Amino acid sequence: MPEGHGRIVHRSPAFARQATAEPLVVPPQQFYRTAALPCPYVPGRIERKLITELAGHEAMPFYNALSRAGFRRSHHLAYRPACANCTACVPVRIPVADFAPSRSLRRIQRVNSDLAVRLIRPQAMLEQFRLFSRYQRSRHADSDMASMTFGDYRAMIEDSPVTSRLVELRSADGAFLGACLVDLLDDGLSAVYSFFEPEERRRSLGTFLVLALVQVTRELDLPYAYLGYWIGESRKMAYKARFQPLEGLGSEGWRRLAF
Repeated sequence: MPEGHGRIVHRSPAFARQATAEPLVVPPQQFYRTAALPCPYVPGRIERKLITELAGHEAMPFYNALSRAGFRRSHHLAYRPACANCTACVPVRIPVADFAPSRSLRRIQRVNSDLAVRLIRPQAMLEQFRLFSRYQRSRHADSDMASMTFGDYRAMIEDSPVTSRLVELRSADGAFLGACLVDLLDDGLSAVYSFFEPEERRRSLGTFLVLALVQVTRELDLPYAYLGYWIGESRKMAYKARFQPLEGLGSEGWRRLAF
């Protein structure tokens, strides 16, 4: 059952008389609720999402507003959880001007000080896909993403209705060690998906990619690095609490979280 909202038009009598002759050019934005499925993060719970399509020349400003309302992007869709009786998924972002890495995060920065961090255009390359596939087989072998083809990967990286970039990691000898696909918002960078060399466990590359995201966001003079959802009950998502201060979106808007 579609749910939605669009531009609110206050119709005067004159407008009403012209309505049949001058149809609206831009249809209302439609939102849809997905079917109920088992939650992939908290066992025993049911997941539903609210989704809408991103398309056309208004996609970018619309997505900027949706991001501040806790939405994320997947391909041409923006989504956010809409689960009955559950608020476990908390949209979070780092206010990068105030970010202060902990002792353990500073250690990870030192270990990876030899890596080059670059913000590049999202162009799919075979070396990226090979690393992406190794990462999927190592970390998410039972997921659908583990069977993605190069064409699937290229669509994920290049086929975007909004402005996207890759935050890339390379070693001193030029070896490609990881990347994070990000969306460039008017108030920050939003992490879409990251992958990295699974054999380089000493480097903690997943954590370092978040630190790289903070670095690039600062260099662009933008205020926030959006990290998606923090889920305290999920080991996969609980790591985001390491990045302090961290803001979460709740019923009273964006507020700093206390851990």
